[in-house]
Amino acid sequence: MVPKNENESTRLGSALHRRSFLNGSIAAAVTATSLGGATAAQAAGAGAVLKAGAGRAVIDFPSSLLPLDGFTTVHDDLYVRILLLENGSRRVALAVLDLTSISAEAIAAMRTTIAKASGVATADIVVTVTHTFSAPHVQATSSSTAAAQYVQQITKATATAIAAAVKGLRSARVGFGTGTCDVNVNRDVLTADGWWLGTGEAGSSDKSVGVTRLDDLDGNPIAVLINYSVQSSVMMESVMTSGDLPITADLAGAAVRHVEEQYDGDAVGFFLVGSCGDQSPAFRSKRYTIDKDKKWAQVDAQDAGWLLLTVQGERLGTEAVRVSETIKTSGGGSGSTMRLLTDTVTVDTMAMGHPTGPAKTYDFTPTGTADVPIWILQLGNGAFVGVEPELSTDTALAIKKHSPFPHTAVMSMLEGGSKNMAEAQSYARITYEAMDSSYAQGSAETVAAKIGAMLHSLRG
Repeated sequence: MVPKNENESTRLGSALHRRSFLNGSIAAAVTATSLGGATAAQAAGAGAVLKAGAGRAVIDFPSSLLPLDGFTTVHDDLYVRILLLENGSRRVALAVLDLTSISAEAIAAMRTTIAKASGVATADIVVTVTHTFSAPHVQATSSSTAAAQYVQQITKATATAIAAAVKGLRSARVGFGTGTCDVNVNRDVLTADGWWLGTGEAGSSDKSVGVTRLDDLDGNPIAVLINYSVQSSVMMESVMTSGDLPITADLAGAAVRHVEEQYDGDAVGFFLVGSCGDQSPAFRSKRYTIDKDKKWAQVDAQDAGWLLLTVQGERLGTEAVRVSETIKTSGGGSGSTMRLLTDTVTVDTMAMGHPTGPAKTYDFTPTGTADVPIWILQLGNGAFVGVEPELSTDTALAIKKHSPFPHTAVMSMLEGGSKNMAEAQSYARITYEAMDSSYAQGSAETVAAKIGAMLHSLRG
């Protein structure tokens, strides 16, 4: 998010419509929005050969680096995974890290490493995270020796992953599929003191599992991409009976690990976090409870929480593999358009709060405007839409509904993320997502409308 006109007075939107407002604004934008500011990677012609390569590497945490950001031990490894795509003279790289977020400084170091090893232009390198909450935050290297070492480990893993992707680059075919998995839940619940976090079974929740499979020309899988809407927070802040706070790739990592094991490690799995702003895992180790009087509390299952992680990761991974096995990849190495389109849209901003509990009243204070970057990667008949903030379910569902592509993945947390961008109803309810945001009411609807116009411009 790029702030501008910080002292400018802004207007908070007053509309409290939900899905109907989103749907209407997107439909109108398809014909009304100009794409004059958009930039796009060169699109390959129908005869260009699609190539793909994928690599992964562990982010190593030597004992000398722990404890770090409160984490004292490693339960399971965090990875850097990179997908390298080529079509004609253009290359695009997608890097996915098992992190909560990542600093601009670390992203810049990654881009330099990837560009040097692969020849991908830095503007064509897309970086995102799985949004696991059980990973140390990436701080400025100047803040401490440990922070600098951490970034070095991330960069080292990046170098290994991109080297593997370059080495494995080969002619490829692509296919898409969709499944269903019920391991997420809306996290907005009404308490006696206002809306707060919990298991909002009645709230919106997208259970769809979007799967993209890339094969070589012999039918061997190169990469399997999973798009699912959930924060990887099964073990978030869960302290073990030993007193340890473990590092884990959490739900995203468990699901991807299952996929990679099913393909004997030959394929690299990628978790593309979807509209995660209002979505928690169905079962968490340290969870919120609400009693009959709507009073809330927290309970920590501690070591027993690992079973919750194992079962939910297995379920999501199993469904991803099931869908992957039904996909018939096509293209024969040619005829698959690849294009990366980027643009920005201006939205109103407000002072971001730091909520620690529910509230019945809240002052959403305007601060100015900001430019929100948007990335869209077209790959054949599929489109991958990405933004920095955490979108909410209704926003993503509206984008998918109005997309001209038969397969559309909506992604949050690009460029390391920028907190929540809630839909209009959250501001009326004063949810956690609305308070924990620097984006004013109406921002999500504006971004969704812009995305709709961009998608239709790609389709022609």
